[in-house]
This record gives sequence, C-alpha cells and structure tokens, in this order.
Amino acid sequence: MTQKERMLNELPYKAWLDGLAEEREACKQKIYELNTLPPKERDRIPAMLKELLGKTGETLFIEPPFHCDYGWNIEVGENFFANYNLTILDVGKVTIGKNAQIAPNVSIYTAGHPIHPDSRNSGYEYGIPITIGDNVWIGGSTVILPGVTIGNNVVIGAGSVVSKDIPDNKIAVGNPCRVIREITEEDRKYYFKDREFDVEDY
Repeated sequence: MTQKERMLNELPYKAWLDGLAEEREACKQKIYELNTLPPKERDRIPAMLKELLGKTGETLFIEPPFHCDYGWNIEVGENFFANYNLTILDVGKVTIGKNAQIAPNVSIYTAGHPIHPDSRNSGYEYGIPITIGDNVWIGGSTVILPGVTIGNNVVIGAGSVVSKDIPDNKIAVGNPCRVIREITEEDRKYYFKDREFDVEDY
C-alpha cells in the first residue's frame, strides 16, 4: 500500500513519500495563481476553483486568500461561498453540501498527529474525513477538527472549536462547540437576534 493509499484509508502515513509532496506542490501553484489574481479578474475565480477542487456545483466562490493541501480531496455542493482566509487541510476527504456559507478565518482540519512525542516524531500523521451538510453557516474563526460531521441546516457560532458531531437543525457555539438550541419556524421572521424583517421576500 502506498503512502497516498494509507492517507486515503485513514491510516498513519508519511507525507513526503510516494509523490505526495509533488501533489502538494502542484496544488500550491494553483493556489498561488488564485490568491494573486488581480481584483479586476475575479470573474475567473469560479473556473479556477472548479479546476482545483475535486467536485463542485455550478455556482461557487471563495474570496482569496484560500489555502488547502491537495484540492482534489474537497467536494462542495451547489451555491458554495467562503469568505477570506479559508484553510482546509484535506489529507482526509472534506465533503460540504449545498448552500454553504463560510465566514472569514475558518479552518477545517482533517489532519492530525499522534499524541505521544515518540510516535509524533516518527513522522507519521493521519487524516480523518470531515462532512458538512446542506444549508450550513459556519461563523468566523471557527475550527473544525478531524472526524467531525455537521448536519443539515446548522449554524456554528463564531470562534467555535468543533470537536464532536453536530446534529441537524441546531445552533452550536463555543470551545468545545456544543448545541445551545434547536432552529425553529419562529426563527424565520428574524434577521438578527430579535430584529424582524421589514421586507416580504425573505
């Protein structure tokens, strides 16, 4: 089994062997081109992302700068948007559903290292997949850790560290991130806290 096969099978692997370093370098070249694109050429970003990422919907946008390890190990659904400074360590598969909204400075980490220093110093690391459902809003400066599944229609509060799964239709916040309440039909009429919409087309 190659180190890439080990990586994709959630086994300990060495990231500099069997062509993995070269794949990351190729990704870095694409990322460099994306992140240094002149503002007047922003209309090229969706096409560049479709070339970089493993699978996308038709409509997607990421505000540069953006960083990832491989790109091909990330799948995003239709109508994907991420704001500045999204970082995805995609040594494990990252799957994100449709209508995702990701605020600035969000980090999605499938990668990790052994706890014991002797094991860690051996050079072995691992990647455990992360799955994010449909209609999810991830607040700014959130960190999502290896192996987490976030359900559909979830809101993650800014500054959260998500280390455990979050079920559908929940608001979850904090470090560690935990559910604070259900999202209900009553929430539909508010745009911010107790401020109600003054329009009819929402």
